[in-house]
Amino acid sequence: MKKSIQYEGLLENIGQYVSLTEEETDKLIAIIRTTKIKKRQFIDQPNYVCQYRNYIVDGAFRSYFVDAEGKEHTIQIAVEDWFISDFCSYITQTPATLFVEALEDSTIFQMAYDDVEGLCKEIHALSEYFRIKTEIAFAFSRKRALSYLSLTAEERYLEFFNRYPNVVNRVPQKVIASYLGFTPEFLSKIRREIASKT
Repeated sequence: MKKSIQYEGLLENIGQYVSLTEEETDKLIAIIRTTKIKKRQFIDQPNYVCQYRNYIVDGAFRSYFVDAEGKEHTIQIAVEDWFISDFCSYITQTPATLFVEALEDSTIFQMAYDDVEGLCKEIHALSEYFRIKTEIAFAFSRKRALSYLSLTAEERYLEFFNRYPNVVNRVPQKVIASYLGFTPEFLSKIRREIASKT
């Protein structure tokens, strides 16, 4: 009972999409490593192959890359009950291009690539779960790209704020600005303009 409570969030997430038997659940739990991560610590870095699927139990992370001029571009912001990794590196098992950094002291469940692949060959429902999550992530990345092309800066911020109100106050403004493609100063200007309208 205690063991299942520890993994309750992840198992509920999985249960939204597929059903695992008790035996399959036990096999999944057996490959999970619980890891404590300090604020500003990296779990993925460029030039190293991403070895783990990382599920956030508690805390917040971001993934980002640094361009040739040294500017940071945030690709993903993630909090509890979300997965985060350099997914391209993980899926292809090639060197990462992203940094994945803890924004808070955090706890994650890590599942090694070889262990996950082995279980997915054995447990169809688990393979289906990861397929669905990958497709959702792909669809979201397309939607985000379209919002860059079709929405104004203010609309992009409001879309983010309305979708993730619990994230806005936990994540540094410079990270949100980077995610939305703004400078922190421009984001401050947008927030002032929105506030003046209310």
